[in-house]
Amino acid sequence: MALEIDLADRIVLVTGGVRGVGAGVSRVFLAAGATVIACARRPAEAPIEADGRAIDFLSCDIRDADSVGVLIDTVRERYGRLDCLVNNAGGAPFALAADASKNFHAKIVELNLLAPLLVSQAANEVMQQQPDGGSIVNISSVSGHRPSPGTAAYGAAKAGIDSLTASLAVEWAPKVRLNSLIVGPVDTEQSRLHYGDQDGVDAVGRTIPLGRMATPDDVGRCAAFLASPLAAYVSGAALLVHGGGERPAFLAASTAAVGRQS
Repeated sequence: MALEIDLADRIVLVTGGVRGVGAGVSRVFLAAGATVIACARRPAEAPIEADGRAIDFLSCDIRDADSVGVLIDTVRERYGRLDCLVNNAGGAPFALAADASKNFHAKIVELNLLAPLLVSQAANEVMQQQPDGGSIVNISSVSGHRPSPGTAAYGAAKAGIDSLTASLAVEWAPKVRLNSLIVGPVDTEQSRLHYGDQDGVDAVGRTIPLGRMATPDDVGRCAAFLASPLAAYVSGAALLVHGGGERPAFLAASTAAVGRQS
């Protein structure tokens, strides 16, 4: 029997699912047959479709408890259930920790850690009442597992997401599975802002063992796997999606390693 990710008849909510990584996640779940609701503060600038099917959009500020409550109630009333939540919304502008204000740091932690917890709590309440429970996938980052200069609060929040995932996987079992994706650099429409231009994007890609940055769909496929029956016994896990990580700096500096890398 062929192993396939078939999410037909599944109801999936993707936060921040209209741009960047989130758009890729939405497309993959659509291609797997799921009904995809993408929430964000603003709708997509272009249609997000796969195999002739499109996302449904709901406006929501996931940092606001009332807005989240309306979001989850709307999903339950309109679709009858919620099978999977992908907590993707997040991010942070570059700011050195010593220069950023207390309010700046608080907002970064709120968006990247507290908001996913808020949405997860509301989703879990629905999933616990369903015979088949549900699945939550948190989009985390390598920034939570290595130094993150310029985005220190973001890195700390993402480390918190992975800890939160492991804890909630115990608290909410057996009905709800929780897992996280520890994602490395992804080539999105925002990449040129971070890396300068295409040459900068390509240069960053060459530092990754697989020779390129991830695409949003790469991340989406991993999220779909964790949400699918193929991962029915996977919970509390953190899956590395970083193309092999980063080559240690000492290898580039070492004269003994030069010949072996050429």
